[in-house]
Amino acid sequence: MPKTRANLSGTFSIVDIGTTKSVCFIAHLDAAGDMKVVGIGHQLSKGIRAGHITDIVEAETSIIAVVHAAEQMADETVENVFANISSGQILSKTISVELSLGGQAVGDRDLMDVLREGHYNAKQDDHEILHTFPVSYSLDTVKNIKDPRGMVGDMLGADIHMLLAPDAMLKNLTNCFARAHLNVTDCVVAAHASGLASLEPDEMDLGVTVIDLGGGTTSFAVFANGKNHYSDAIAIGGNHVTSDIAKGLSTSIAHAERLKTLHGSAIASAADDQAMIDVPQLGEDDDTEDGNLMPRSMLVGIIRPRLEEIFELIRGKIEASGLDKVAGRRVVLTGGGSQLLGIRDIAARVLGKQVRLGKPKSIQGLADAVNGPAFSTAVGMLEYARRKALEDRLLDPSRLRNKGFGKIVQWIRENF
Repeated sequence: MPKTRANLSGTFSIVDIGTTKSVCFIAHLDAAGDMKVVGIGHQLSKGIRAGHITDIVEAETSIIAVVHAAEQMADETVENVFANISSGQILSKTISVELSLGGQAVGDRDLMDVLREGHYNAKQDDHEILHTFPVSYSLDTVKNIKDPRGMVGDMLGADIHMLLAPDAMLKNLTNCFARAHLNVTDCVVAAHASGLASLEPDEMDLGVTVIDLGGGTTSFAVFANGKNHYSDAIAIGGNHVTSDIAKGLSTSIAHAERLKTLHGSAIASAADDQAMIDVPQLGEDDDTEDGNLMPRSMLVGIIRPRLEEIFELIRGKIEASGLDKVAGRRVVLTGGGSQLLGIRDIAARVLGKQVRLGKPKSIQGLADAVNGPAFSTAVGMLEYARRKALEDRLLDPSRLRNKGFGKIVQWIRENF
């Protein structure tokens, strides 16, 4: 997928298209690198399911609607956007590469050669590399070097983590945006964006797993030493919990969502058998008085197994990746589904780790209504776009005359 250069004027836009909602933010970047949101659009999604476009016409309509709303608020026209990828078809690969130095000192060119070799080894005919993260370097027998530049040795090694997406999925995505007269500047893996939005620097360094519970998918990523070591997603989310409630209590999807929001919990309490909730039955009027009362314990008994399944699948994937120890003892839950009562406790029990609830970092101009856990991916995409925009500014040839700027560019490339 061709990538267009980010807008050097300091304005950029992101579009987060998910199963449940679509979001567009337009932001301005000032000379100091500070960001301010000037346009906001969000509405219920259509034509998207589990990170895939299922109806290109409906998906196009959703994109046009949120972008238009953001344009109206910002009084600007959007042409280029950053888009998100949340499908479980993302490949997370770590490639080990070695380069002979012949006893010379490591320079910027050597690091670029190592990254280039990693790209060559990771390349697949039917996939495109979206993100590249050098997670560690080695020099001869010395391992886990953060920055080997200036050090002398015979053999430079690197472990490089890459995220790849299927070409067909990317083409469908870019074609959908093209129908809305928008160019995709870059694609951002949703779990990585959620980490940028909701994780603290110390968590990223010490080891943490961020889990974003969305409507159709649950995305997650492992961070350690400040880098993304692993990202994946499962095609189960909050909508599946809602569907389970609708089937188990014989009610509509709309009523099931309302019951989940008002009375739902992931853990049982002693009062659940006595606490009665009104459950409108399918085919009956909402004001029916008889036969609609059920104990809250039935609702909890439906919700808990599905959440246990989600966390057990995530635990299994992380263990299979061999990164369970790298991930440390900490988990951060975010996304719309993380707001369910008791979910922190059940996640801690299933994953066997310390769990906290995470929300996006505050950004100037972003209203509270769109700055909660449900918007972590969108806010993280803003941060990703901000860093890309700063990199493009630093790549301006007139600025590169200053050697310090060249080092900053290299640092950005290596760390983000």
